[in-house]
Amino acid sequence: MASDTVATRKTTAQIGTPGVRRFGRVNWLGLQTLIEREARRFLTVWTQTLLAPLVTAGLFLLIFSIAVGSRRGDVMGVSFMHFLAPGILMMTVIQNSFANVSSSIVISKVQGNIVDTLMPPLSAGELLVGYLSGGILRGALVSCAVAVILFPTIGLSVAHPFLALLYVVLGGALLGAIGIVAGVFANKFDQMAAITNFIVTPLSFLSGTFYSLETMPPVLQAISHANPVFYLIDGLRFAVLGVSDSSPVLGLVIVTATTAAICGIAWWMFRTGYRLKS
Repeated sequence: MASDTVATRKTTAQIGTPGVRRFGRVNWLGLQTLIEREARRFLTVWTQTLLAPLVTAGLFLLIFSIAVGSRRGDVMGVSFMHFLAPGILMMTVIQNSFANVSSSIVISKVQGNIVDTLMPPLSAGELLVGYLSGGILRGALVSCAVAVILFPTIGLSVAHPFLALLYVVLGGALLGAIGIVAGVFANKFDQMAAITNFIVTPLSFLSGTFYSLETMPPVLQAISHANPVFYLIDGLRFAVLGVSDSSPVLGLVIVTATTAAICGIAWWMFRTGYRLKS
């Protein structure tokens, strides 16, 4: 009898829970599948998800070049177009990362197939990593397209490539985490549109994308310093140009801490099934 019990335990340990393919404590197969699904969502319609943001970023640069051009003068010791380019790149990254994650969750909830994501043996952490990976990957691909195609047209090169990549990944992670929270909270498309219009868009536009904080009144400077997206744009500007409004080290600390905090909220939502299982 004892030998049968030992044999059963060995068999269970070797095979694991039925239907679950885990290596260690992580369901790598399930996590890989979720990441591939999130990537295929935007790669299938790449003209909308990758080409369209590139065209939009190019239009921003073209319009500002025609409307302002050399009349604006230098900003922080660099030409206005060079000052503008990193901000537009980061704005494109965060908007696409947020859209990728939030739309995936909201569409699944509206169509009623969110259960297909919740039923498989994926932990809250694995769901978090899977969704974030899709948002980060989309943001990174868009940023590479902007840097490779648009930057050379205005004679701009990246001063610190690895730091720039770090800020792009952090930007995708931060807005991807916000996208998870927003997607879980919203039950309808109009709720998602309200979050985008009244929270995400102001955060991205009022963050030093088109101006230096040196030109702002002290009150607005203080408000901008409370915006984590400001540190993303300012940090990427330092990585590209070598100039910034604030310390890039301080920016890394604030962005990392903010990302960790929002990821914690997103993890809790997945862990408890908040607005997902009801």
